Amino acid sequence: MIDPRFGGDDAVNDMTRVDATGHDASHACANCGAALAGAYCSACGQHGHVHRTLSAFLHDVAHGVFHFEGKFWTTLPMLAMRPGELTRRYVAGERARFVSPMAVFLFSVFLMFAVVANIPFLDSAEAIGSAPQVAQLRARLVEQRSASQKAVRDAERALARATRRNDSDDLAEARAELATAREDLARVAGAQHFLPPPDGRKASPTGDPEDGVGRWVQAKFDHARENPQLVAYKIKSSAYKYSWALIPLSLPFIWLLFPFRRDVGLYDHAVFATYSLSFMSLAVIVLAVLRAAGVSGGLTELAMVVIVPWHMYRQLKGAYGLTRAGALWRTFWMLLFAAMASALFVSMLTYMGTK
Repeated sequence: MIDPRFGGDDAVNDMTRVDATGHDASHACANCGAALAGAYCSACGQHGHVHRTLSAFLHDVAHGVFHFEGKFWTTLPMLAMRPGELTRRYVAGERARFVSPMAVFLFSVFLMFAVVANIPFLDSAEAIGSAPQVAQLRARLVEQRSASQKAVRDAERALARATRRNDSDDLAEARAELATAREDLARVAGAQHFLPPPDGRKASPTGDPEDGVGRWVQAKFDHARENPQLVAYKIKSSAYKYSWALIPLSLPFIWLLFPFRRDVGLYDHAVFATYSLSFMSLAVIVLAVLRAAGVSGGLTELAMVVIVPWHMYRQLKGAYGLTRAGALWRTFWMLLFAAMASALFVSMLTYMGTK
C-alpha cells in the first residue's frame, strides 16, 4: 500500500482531512500517522492541531521571519532591563522560556541594517570621488595642461620678439603674460598631482618603489580615495554578511576578564556576547529612528554614551554574579575591549571594501 504522504491516489484525500474551518479534526498525526494523545505528536513532535487558513499562514511567516511568539516578548524586556538575569537563566538551562541568543542576534542585525540602509549616513561621500568622474577630470586636466603649455610657448615667443624690438611696453606686457601662463600651468600640474594615476600605482610610503607592503597599502588607499562610494557600499554589504564575526572576535576579550573562573566557560561568554551585541543593535535602531524623527544628534549620541556602559555593567553583574566593584572595573575594561574588537571588525570590512 502506498503511503498517502508520499503520493498515490490517497494523497488527494489527505487534502480534505482539514475541514472548511481550517482545522484538522482527525486523531492521527498528519506528518507521521501516529495516534495523537496530546497537543503534540509523541513520535515526531509536530503540533497535532493543523491549520489551513490564511491567518495561520501569515502567523507562520511572522514566526519564521521575526520569531514573534510569546517568549519573544518575554526576552526583549529582560534583554533591555535585566540582561544579566536573562544571560544567567539561559545559560542555566531555561531555554524554552526565552528566545535563543542567536535568533535575537539575527533578528536585530537584520532589522538594524534594514533601518540604517535607509539613513544616508554612509552615502554622504562626494560623488566627485567616483571612478568615471575622476577619469573625466583627469582627461580635462590633460587638455588644460596642453593648452597651458602652448600658452607658455606663445608667451615666450612674444617676449623674445619684444626683446628684439626693445620696446619697453611690449616687454612688460609679454612678461606679464608669460608669468600668468606659467602660473596656470603650475596650477594644472598641482591638480594632476593630487589625482590617482591611471594605473592606480604610486611610489610606496617609504619612498622605495620595490617596497611590496607599502605599495599594497598605497594601492588600497588610492582605490578608496578614487571611489569612496563603491567602498562605502562594499563596507555596508560586508558588515551585514559578516556581522556574526563580532561574536568570535569578542570571546578572547571576555575570557580575559575571567581567566581564573572555573565555573564559566566559552559557551557562557558566547551567550553573553551575543545577547549584548543584540541589544546594541536594537539600541542603534531606536536612536537612528529618533534621529530621523528630528531628535538632535547631541542627545542621541549622549544617550548612546550612557546606555552602552550601563547595559554592560548590568549584564556583567547579573550574568556572572559579580559585586558592584567587580562589575565596575570589568565594565571599564569591557568598553576598551569592545573598541578593540570593533576596530578589528572595521579593519576587516575596510579591507573587503578595497578588494
